[in-house]
Amino acid sequence: MQWPTLIDALGKRPEGPPESLRVTVPSCRTVVPPLLNVSIEEVGLRLGNFSRFRDVPFEFNVIENSSSFELLLSQLNPTSLNLDDDEALVVNCQNWLRYLSDDDEGSSNSARNTFLTMIRCLNPRIIVVVDEDSDLSSPSLSSRITTCFNYLWIPFDSLETFLPKDSNQRMEYEFDIGQKIENIIGFEGVQRIERLESGVTASQRMRNAGFLSSPFCEETVGEVKTLLDEHASGWGMKREEEMLVLTWKGHNSVFATAWVPNQTGLLLED
Repeated sequence: MQWPTLIDALGKRPEGPPESLRVTVPSCRTVVPPLLNVSIEEVGLRLGNFSRFRDVPFEFNVIENSSSFELLLSQLNPTSLNLDDDEALVVNCQNWLRYLSDDDEGSSNSARNTFLTMIRCLNPRIIVVVDEDSDLSSPSLSSRITTCFNYLWIPFDSLETFLPKDSNQRMEYEFDIGQKIENIIGFEGVQRIERLESGVTASQRMRNAGFLSSPFCEETVGEVKTLLDEHASGWGMKREEEMLVLTWKGHNSVFATAWVPNQTGLLLED
């Protein structure tokens, strides 16, 4: 729902919608649940129809030849992305960085750091990073088992609250979570698909990559809190350093951060 929400907000701006909203996505993504039952092209068509309904000029582009990480990196340049000089580039990394390897113990050679370096070179107006607030990238099996136990009870408990036991949707979600646990615990190397890191660790990685935190304004915080209070019993939100953290019964679940390039060009270290 993030894109329709953005389109709706742009359509309601007092100064009117922007001259154009262009969404660019890779041609494929890691095959992990939950899987969309529609093609990327169908997603673009639906967003285009919604944008017309909201009177927001809209363009949907797909980065072709991005079936691998290396191919995607080769497309991350102003020419391939057709960036204009006066264009405001926003990079949205929601539940995405977890699929990039963080091997080499966080060195500059990891795929995750390489991707962030490429994004920094594009000089975006802002980059948003959202993911589950849990550290499941440890090379230690015992550590990953412990973290799974301490964190992944949250989706099971929330399903228990909102969906009946015989719900097909609940059974699909529970199966997906089971697959996630199996992959985190039972696989190593390239076979381990997800490598989650906590919001604190991800924030330090962003600073090291040359970004500065851009705190969310109080208006945004208030709108999210209102939505949660009205529609999501058990869910809450809090500020934690530069992050907004979605909580379930007081336990951290998902973090959201926003970043801007550090124009001094200095990489911040610990």
